Amino acid sequence: MSGAAASTSEGGTNSHGEQVVVVISGPSGCGKTTIVERIVSEQPVPLVKAVSATTRPPRPGEVHGESYFFLDDDDFAARREAGEFLEYAEVHGRGHWYGTLRSELDRAREMGAWSLLEIDVQGALAVIDEFPDTLSIFVRTPSEDEYERRLRGRGTESDEVIAHRLETARRELEQADRYRYTVVNDDLERAVSETRNILKDREAGRHAG
Repeated sequence: MSGAAASTSEGGTNSHGEQVVVVISGPSGCGKTTIVERIVSEQPVPLVKAVSATTRPPRPGEVHGESYFFLDDDDFAARREAGEFLEYAEVHGRGHWYGTLRSELDRAREMGAWSLLEIDVQGALAVIDEFPDTLSIFVRTPSEDEYERRLRGRGTESDEVIAHRLETARRELEQADRYRYTVVNDDLERAVSETRNILKDREAGRHAG
């Protein structure tokens, strides 16, 4: 699904001075993280990837403020009550909270860049509701069977967890039409190219405006 790109002014804001926000999301196993890593590396347009906050413990090699903002439950709850989160949710029923701090959008704006959010579908819909001009991209595989194959191929999750993720994926696929664009990741290079072109088309609209 595609939609018209609004004209934008110089830097990370559009002609109305609003934050330019890019959201890339999709079900587990769709390959969105790899696509985001490629896009952030290539920088087809000025992008700053938002660092998510979480209450889960750091994994080996993860760095606070780079991988995630690692917050304890009380700090996360206090920030949530103070309205500091753009979106937040308890993910996969494991008792860990994830969210995007509004300050991450400010950081991108101050750097004259667009803010790129790689978040789950629930969070993406919250962002789209608040920022209707969000450049939203839904990444999916060509079939449900491919989701299951990729999840099982990881070799890191139980059958129960995989079944839960597949059920979540079915619900998330029903929301794909809420996004401006859908990218089918049946070939990584093609999916990266399509995503790159979506961003460059928006940039072209910015200069045309």
